[in-house]
Amino acid sequence: MPSIVEEIVQSNLDAYNQRDIDAFMSSVATDIELFSLGEAQPSLSGLQAVRDFYQTLFENSPTLNSTIIKRIVIGNKVIDHESISGRNGSESLTELVLIYEVENDKITRITVVRE
Repeated sequence: MPSIVEEIVQSNLDAYNQRDIDAFMSSVATDIELFSLGEAQPSLSGLQAVRDFYQTLFENSPTLNSTIIKRIVIGNKVIDHESISGRNGSESLTELVLIYEVENDKITRITVVRE
């Protein structure tokens, strides 16, 4: 049975795949921060900045889909190795590792690992 932390992240991923901005945002904290691994400053910070970024992505990506290659859950963290297709209309696949941190039933931080 999935933990509540995993359920929150899965709900966020399901909303991402449906390009449903309201459902996507419902699982993130108001002080959400997105980082690239190794960077000291967030690439996105706060609810509005994250909403604006993903709203544009969803609008420009009608076939956007992320498939989990592997998932690890440890404590309040979910680590997903994802294969993403349809990003901004691209037919190429992008592989990323995302580290989600959950506090008080909301995603507070996402760290992205790129090749």
